[in-house]
Amino acid sequence: MLNLVLFGPPGAGKGTQADFLIEKFKLIHLSTGDLLRTQIAAESELGIEAKSYMDRGFLVPDSIVIGMIKSILQENENANGYIFDGFPRTVEQAKALDILLDEMDTPVNGMICLCVEKDELINRIIHRGKTSGRPDDQDVSIIGNRIHVYNEKTKPLTEYYKAQNKYFKIKGVGSVEEIAQRVIDTVATL
Repeated sequence: MLNLVLFGPPGAGKGTQADFLIEKFKLIHLSTGDLLRTQIAAESELGIEAKSYMDRGFLVPDSIVIGMIKSILQENENANGYIFDGFPRTVEQAKALDILLDEMDTPVNGMICLCVEKDELINRIIHRGKTSGRPDDQDVSIIGNRIHVYNEKTKPLTEYYKAQNKYFKIKGVGSVEEIAQRVIDTVATL
């Protein structure tokens, strides 16, 4: 089984590259945002619990997110593997994910980190904002803050995977196809 953590700042192209990986390696894309929305809409036990936190403006606890991920893994025991997108975001979450995957005898094979300079990220997000309709994709100060938060809070997670020799830095600039080829070539070696 091939398990990848897809990583990078806002605007790095994670969603676009996930599509190439899904197609090439027949992986299941696990976006925690999508997972939360699906569980809430289904009114599952975990979804109801997650919604109670979100309705009060709190982050959903890691234990609930891990529970949702475990449920998906159990439902798809014969999958070729998974792309984890949006999780983990902290070392504590990465450790929890490792424990879960170890229980299922299927570890993370690698963290694929798309690296893009800040100015390029801002340009991409503003361009995306023209079609996404998201107000946070159209305000340079908000975009800058999102990148800052990523660098402060999330980027340190790379050290966790570097220590395990599972960190793979990919140049996230060029044509979509060139970037996809870099990602695919790297993943093919895992």
